[in-house]
Amino acid sequence: MTKPDFNHMTRQELRAYILAHREDDEAIEALIKRGDPNSPRYKFPQTEEDLREMQEILKRKLESNV
Repeated sequence: MTKPDFNHMTRQELRAYILAHREDDEAIEALIKRGDPNSPRYKFPQTEEDLREMQEILKRKLESNV
């Protein structure tokens, strides 16, 4: 059996493939590498103020997950 080209599959198609082929580590890795399109994006800190702001964001996120 030949594997499908994971790069040409939509996220939904890849998820469906993984659910049908749970042992396919290559497919799971392809999905993980894509990341979550709904996750927030943060700009890279350019100044000291940006860096402090990013530290505060990370601190709040870590505290909320405890």
